[in-house]
Amino acid sequence: MYQASNVYFICSFAAIGGGLFGFDISSMSGVLGTQAYKRYFNNPASYTQGGITASMPAGSLVGSLMSSFIADKYSRKVALQISCVLWIIGSILMTASINIPMLCVGRVICGLCVGIASSIVPVYQSEIAPKEIRGRVVSLQQWAITWGILIQFFIQFGAAEGTGGGSKDPNQPTAAFRIPWGIQMVPAFILLVGLFFFPYSPRWLAAQDRWEEAHQVLANLHGNGDLNHPKVLAQYQEIEEALRFEREQATSSVKALVEPRMLKRVALGMSIQMWSQLCGMNIMMYYIVYIMEGAQIASPLATASIQYVINVVLTLPAILFLDKWGRRPSLILGSFGMATWLFISGALQQYYGQPNTEATRTPQNGDITWIVFDNKPVSSAIVSCSYLFVATFATTWGPVSWTYPAEIFPSKIRAKAVSLSTAANWFWNMVLAFAVPPLLWNISFKMYYIFGAFNAAAFVHMALLAPETKGYTLEEMDDVFDSGRPAWKKHKKSSRLEDLEREIEAGNMKISVPTGGPVTTSGEASTLPPAVQSEKRTEIA
Repeated sequence: MYQASNVYFICSFAAIGGGLFGFDISSMSGVLGTQAYKRYFNNPASYTQGGITASMPAGSLVGSLMSSFIADKYSRKVALQISCVLWIIGSILMTASINIPMLCVGRVICGLCVGIASSIVPVYQSEIAPKEIRGRVVSLQQWAITWGILIQFFIQFGAAEGTGGGSKDPNQPTAAFRIPWGIQMVPAFILLVGLFFFPYSPRWLAAQDRWEEAHQVLANLHGNGDLNHPKVLAQYQEIEEALRFEREQATSSVKALVEPRMLKRVALGMSIQMWSQLCGMNIMMYYIVYIMEGAQIASPLATASIQYVINVVLTLPAILFLDKWGRRPSLILGSFGMATWLFISGALQQYYGQPNTEATRTPQNGDITWIVFDNKPVSSAIVSCSYLFVATFATTWGPVSWTYPAEIFPSKIRAKAVSLSTAANWFWNMVLAFAVPPLLWNISFKMYYIFGAFNAAAFVHMALLAPETKGYTLEEMDDVFDSGRPAWKKHKKSSRLEDLEREIEAGNMKISVPTGGPVTTSGEASTLPPAVQSEKRTEIA
């Protein structure tokens, strides 16, 4: 059976799992302004709408926590296929929903999918890709999210304006939201079937002692099928040595998570995912229609669509250059930029806005309490700040928040540690999805100051505790985090992998890959896995 071997193609296709996350975000934001949704579900607002929106991240929180057990036992690939089945089931329930509880159940099941996929896609990508392009291909997860948001939003927009008399029609049919919720099953079906033709992670195969398969996958990915390619042999040995060291420690993966040297990495990974939510980006995605209604400029749905296009387009520079400019500058500069735009937007609304009273309330803006009325320059500035905020996130925190946690952990705990990091993302996503509608309703512009302060805190945190990780293999991350150097201090070193590859290519090192059975040392069978054995030659024949 055909098996894909191009790293870019494999990682791009796997990123469809991230696209499902984007589809789910837009599955709510695109319908909030339609009369069909408001009428059919009895005008949900404040806590009711918060509960509907939060049901998906609640499911995602559970999905992310269970993802590592599925991925470690059944493989990264099978975990993603299970997530696709859950997405299809959840989408069916959403499409057929006849009341809010049924809608919430469908969103919870879809959330289970998104929790699993958002945890495992970056792990799968990072374990497939070489270090030179790891940041680029893992960033495809974020780009897929932005494409999912954009595509589903325009499907929603088309359904909203193309059914009945449009989104303002008080008798608009329920097809306005059922059609998009049905269509969102398509990418999950494509991913489910396509993954049958994709390889298992070589590091997962090695952890299962399936060494011949791991060797073959590495050869297909990095040596054009050549089992004896120096790069393939070097990577094989590095994986084996790292796995040998982990097994010699004789500690469980759960216990390893809370060891002091690992705990700081787990805390950093969870913090990065936490800040990626507390920065306010997903609020812009979920409730952008409310923000545009408050700014009173053009059509809220049309104005919001521009933001989604910006999100897609400006994620591309980060994908292309993240492995050149690094993770650390993106985190620090991104936090500073987002804080700036939020403080400006909050100030504009504070000084030029007013309560939305009976005199200014209309059927179209009745779900907001603060409005900038009849002041086009200020409204334009608020919308511009929103666009600049999204542009800043797209080029910095968006890609890095998925790349960084997926690459900083050793193989033994990677799936579990990334699942905890992603769980932090979904916990705060759930809290904010539920809390923001009441916040917008009760404190309006002050909410911008709160999220601006979160970004300022993230700026300080990243500057002090987030070291640069570009250019290191997954097996070299211990050198980065256990060196005792401050995070802001640069360190240049040659890569062990590159040194090993040069030694093999020059003929100074002989690598033999056993075909099975235990490695024997001094006449005794070892309990360690089949290993790559290396020996320095005393002379070159």
